[in-house]
Amino acid sequence: MPWPLVVAAAIGMFAATSTGSTRAPFLTDMATDLNVSLPAIANLFGVTATTWGISSYLVGYASDRIGRRVFLLASPALLALTMIAAALAGSYGMLIVFIVLAAICCGAFTSSAMAEVSLRTNNTHQGRALGYVMSGQSLTLLIGVPVSAWVGAKIGWRGTHFALAGLSVFAVVCMLYALYWASKNTQPSSQVSKSKNATTIKQAMTGPVVRLFIALGIERLCFGLAAFYYASYLRTAYHLPVQAVAIPLAIFAVGNIVGTVLGGQLADRFAYRRISFSVPLVIAGFIALPWFYWRGGLQVTIIFGFLFAFFNALGRPSLLAAMADVPGDVRGVIMGLNSSIASIGWLCAALIGGWLYAFIGFSAFGLVMAGASIVAAMVVIPDSRLQSRFGSD
Repeated sequence: MPWPLVVAAAIGMFAATSTGSTRAPFLTDMATDLNVSLPAIANLFGVTATTWGISSYLVGYASDRIGRRVFLLASPALLALTMIAAALAGSYGMLIVFIVLAAICCGAFTSSAMAEVSLRTNNTHQGRALGYVMSGQSLTLLIGVPVSAWVGAKIGWRGTHFALAGLSVFAVVCMLYALYWASKNTQPSSQVSKSKNATTIKQAMTGPVVRLFIALGIERLCFGLAAFYYASYLRTAYHLPVQAVAIPLAIFAVGNIVGTVLGGQLADRFAYRRISFSVPLVIAGFIALPWFYWRGGLQVTIIFGFLFAFFNALGRPSLLAAMADVPGDVRGVIMGLNSSIASIGWLCAALIGGWLYAFIGFSAFGLVMAGASIVAAMVVIPDSRLQSRFGSD
């Protein structure tokens, strides 16, 4: 296991996701400061997700041809500059420009980091390695958002962006050391291939791979419904003040982290990765039924939230490891598409969740999540025993 690279990638993931997620506590302050409406500030999440997804694909494609080192170092460095610029933005229009640039940097880093880690890790450890990298995103929920709210209460949203710039600089330093270590202790991740026999993206996008992407989008829809609306559900169902949802959200994040770590072990020890993805996802979907429908008390709801986050995360490393089962010369674009499809899932969750909340209520969330999880499982399970073109599942 290339631990320095895995840790550096996880820190970079934490920095990248924090630049967007930690904006949540300051929506009202930002709207007042920039003299715009609250929905206008909230729309920055959609701008970030869309730009992130496009950047991930384009950079993933480019990195397969020119290498990943430049993106792994330049993207967090430029991210730090965009955070400083965002902190100094004097208008909403300028803020949008800097948020778009930041999302480009985030997409460039995530697709490059996932591909680099998977290529420098033995196949028997890929589930764990990718799971550890993804835990950087989970740490944003557990640490990033609460800490930013606490720090932001003292230094404001602009000061918080300066702090995020510092975090991005730290990510650059960690990645610089990790790449130096990897160059001395691991095999080169990939080389730009000019051979006529090099695999094309069209060849790599086989039916099983496409179905993995479909399942990914559905899985992110399910998780996005929970991540976006869990706090609102708690406040609505139990009439909680905003500060009271911090502990339930932290427990939810712990479930996500524990599930991700154990899911990496499961992905490396169970040969049929599509099954080890599907079964936990379906369990999570059925947990969502009582979670959003039955209000048996705050403690019960918190337990259901932890269980949902745990089982949803338990299967995700298996999905990522199955996606990584493609040749190295297209690994970057495949992992880039992973972020792109995930962004689409997040956007759908925001839109569908808003519609459900407005017209039906939270009780419908569980039904949608349970049904979607079954569909995702049905999409990929038929491929679980197939021999793929590039290796077994």
